[in-house]
Amino acid sequence: MVPDYHIHTVFCKHADGHAAEYRETARGLGMPQMCFTDHAPAPDGYDPSVRMQLAEFPAYRDLIAPLQATAGPPEVLFGIEADYYAGARAFLGDWLPRQAFDLVLGSIHYIGDWCFDHPGYAARWKTVDVAGAWREYFALMAELARSRLYDAVGHLDLPKKFGFRPTDQALREMAQPALDVIAAEGMAVEINTSGLRKPVREIYPSPLLLGLAREREIPICFGSDSHSPQEVGADFDKAVQLALDAGYTQCVRFRKREKQLVPLAD
Repeated sequence: MVPDYHIHTVFCKHADGHAAEYRETARGLGMPQMCFTDHAPAPDGYDPSVRMQLAEFPAYRDLIAPLQATAGPPEVLFGIEADYYAGARAFLGDWLPRQAFDLVLGSIHYIGDWCFDHPGYAARWKTVDVAGAWREYFALMAELARSRLYDAVGHLDLPKKFGFRPTDQALREMAQPALDVIAAEGMAVEINTSGLRKPVREIYPSPLLLGLAREREIPICFGSDSHSPQEVGADFDKAVQLALDAGYTQCVRFRKREKQLVPLAD
């Protein structure tokens, strides 16, 4: 069982269960590590309905600390999922390095003012230039990587959530420059199983994109994006098989924002 590096808590305002219950699920699965990565605060008012306030951050830290002191596996890591958007660096550039994180997961949920993965705004996909929206997304992804604020990219092809996507040829053309930057900056890419629980019914990223990442020797980690204890490690057998099929033989483990490559499977 590989580690689960994408786990939310009640501080995201749309997750259930206590943090200890998430750890208990991970323990039952035999995970060596797990990492809580709830949504980072954004004092500029960005997307406030799904993240903690800055004043709540100490409480988030205090929620995880006792679990880190608990004996036996899994080792509990302290992380954050920090969104990249126009203006994000004004706060994150100073704040992230001052925190004792084990992992900073970088994600994009907005193209301009459009929360493209929110069910309430999914209808907009029917009115936009789909390929153009994806192109904007990958341009932002390249900026995210260039910022050097993050350790891994979360759900790399999140815009496919509702089934709207460009052709494979167009996807390859627009994704490769962003993947080149991700590789150059030494970041990892998360294999995120939550897509199997969404309308697209597919792991993030697609086999095509994971193959492009493998060509660039971009390391991988795994995340369930769990919002309830029973989702921890969900479908990780399928995620590991996807990685093996792409040619991966190793995955990365994090601690204090340092990477270590370990065998993916015996």
